[in-house]
Amino acid sequence: MPDIIGPLAAAFGASDVVLYLVDFAQVTLEPLPDRHAHADLPASEPVASTMAGRAFLSQQTVSAERPGGARVWVPIVEGSDRTGVLALTVPEATESELRAAEDLGLFAGHLIATLARYTDTYNLRRRRRALSLAASMQWDLLPPLVLKTRRMAVSGLLEPAYNVGGDSFDYALNNAQFDVGIFDAMGHGIHSTMVASLAVGSYRHDRRENRTLQQMHSRIDEALGNEYGGKVFTTGLLAQVDLDTGTMTWTNAGHPSPILIRGGTALGELRCPPTLPWGLAAFTNTVGTAPVATEALEPGDRVLLYTDGVIEAHRSGDEQFGVERLLDLTTQHSSNQEEPEEIVRQIVGSVLAHQDDELPDDATVLLFQWNG
Repeated sequence: MPDIIGPLAAAFGASDVVLYLVDFAQVTLEPLPDRHAHADLPASEPVASTMAGRAFLSQQTVSAERPGGARVWVPIVEGSDRTGVLALTVPEATESELRAAEDLGLFAGHLIATLARYTDTYNLRRRRRALSLAASMQWDLLPPLVLKTRRMAVSGLLEPAYNVGGDSFDYALNNAQFDVGIFDAMGHGIHSTMVASLAVGSYRHDRRENRTLQQMHSRIDEALGNEYGGKVFTTGLLAQVDLDTGTMTWTNAGHPSPILIRGGTALGELRCPPTLPWGLAAFTNTVGTAPVATEALEPGDRVLLYTDGVIEAHRSGDEQFGVERLLDLTTQHSSNQEEPEEIVRQIVGSVLAHQDDELPDDATVLLFQWNG
């Protein structure tokens, strides 16, 4: 990457080019080494307190005048998934040079999206420490953490990023329909990751076979039940949004209810009669058609999905994070008109802080917004 980006930057007078990739927890920006200059590798840049971090969080170009030129930081974006930051020095921060730097950041994102399919370099640079085997499997299972289109935006995040086990989510945007699912497999480690992988695999397969929401719901239960004989289970929630009308339908397999956010305010939980968690119905004689709930979304509405590790986070002897705290926090950041990916990052950060950065259970947050 530096071999490609460096000469392109030099073509408009830029120098000292550094590519930073955000780590899995979105806490630091890790420099991508130039294979010709490993000894000069810059230090990591904290997301919360640096100019590079400001460019990453705001997704806007940031510049600072320095002796001999201007240091510029531009976002690196893969499609709509924010990947990192490109830093470079230009003689003068003119409009044309800033625009060239921004174009180069977009090009870097396209290159990473392509090259990451056949190299581990970018995955490895995003690790501040070793991933557990379970976490590595789960991250490979996930779709892009951010998607933005004219009619729909979605962002999700998992913690603990380097040791996540049974939590997962998936989504797909197909023509005028948005499908999304969130999953929370019982247990921890490899076993729960394999259970979650089976649940997500069943969901993806049936979604691509154009099965109904109720069919997808029941077939996840069948897949887990047939494989594990009722000894394990996964809670979860499946939803569909008609992008033309905003009609949202969903089913619930013993999972925390979604939260509706309208006009910058978290109005409360949406309700759907739940079934038992997936994997148990066939062994408790409760097999049946899953109830489907319906909600008419308005343009700009947001819906927050999460796993129980979010609301159950707590210090020893202290109170749980709880739904009310989650509602207040969501309202606070939504009323500030923050982007979905930043709201998700702030919520996960608050959950970690409430638990002193040590989560006994996975905590996953996913937020989507229908724009009308």
